[in-house]
Amino acid sequence: MIRRLCALLFLSLVISVPVIAQKRIALTFDDAPRPSGAYFEPTARRTALISALKTARVKQAAFFVNPGKLTGSDDERIMAYARAGHVIANHGFSHIRLSDSSVEAYLADIDRASVWLKGRKGARPWFRFPYLDEGRKDKIKRDAVREGLNARGLRNGYVTAESSDWHIESLTTAAKRDNQPIDMAALRDLYVTWHVDAANFYDDLAVKAIGRSPAHVLLLHENDVAALFVGDLVNALRRDGWTIVRADEAYADPMSRALPNTPSAQGTLVEMIAWEKGLPAPRWYEFNDTALATAAFKAKVLGGIANDAK
Repeated sequence: MIRRLCALLFLSLVISVPVIAQKRIALTFDDAPRPSGAYFEPTARRTALISALKTARVKQAAFFVNPGKLTGSDDERIMAYARAGHVIANHGFSHIRLSDSSVEAYLADIDRASVWLKGRKGARPWFRFPYLDEGRKDKIKRDAVREGLNARGLRNGYVTAESSDWHIESLTTAAKRDNQPIDMAALRDLYVTWHVDAANFYDDLAVKAIGRSPAHVLLLHENDVAALFVGDLVNALRRDGWTIVRADEAYADPMSRALPNTPSAQGTLVEMIAWEKGLPAPRWYEFNDTALATAAFKAKVLGGIANDAK
């Protein structure tokens, strides 16, 4: 009898404890293959990224590919990601903006990338809009491409969280080129902090917009700062309560079916859903403002030296 009462008491306590929503996020990398950067030539960067992801126990990231940028052994370099357990997907053949293209030319560019991807190990039927540009204010163009993707069996490889790591990379490359003193520890901390903060910002926004925490998709790029610091970023995300999930899991989230109808289509899916729901600004992470990010980079990473003396 006592054992039964204890079991019932334990069960009642378990049932009464509220379930805490688990924060989940997948890592995705755009623009593969990228050229040499400030610290790595392409093959060394690939090796560093694969090693960092393995050490950080990231089982599956996604790399969105621009086959039109492939030269020489780049083909093999992309497939090394797939052999390491990651997946590859369509980012357009030439990385063109939808707002600067006709629908016909844009879909043709997608088709050229699909030809390269067809039958390859790790290939997924996802297309990510270059620059996250889904047509901006041109809803006719937006809807035409949505229909074109659907006809081709492609799904939107959307993003839910980002912190403009491409801009951090650009600032770092310029500083290195100009022989400016770069505080590498400060660069690492800035990269890590901004991305963790951005993940939490967009998660809070998602809860307000859809009433729950979805499986998020973090936008990174196949660049030098990722190769240097993605392991630190993963560790920081986990310390903050995030679970790193496979890209396959993230894109299985019900949010993936959303087709927001907003005044302008460019940015994260969370941002566009929040806009469609009428949630007030801010709907994007503050350091996606490149002027604000540049000022912070100069103060923290360059010690305020930067270009002020020029």
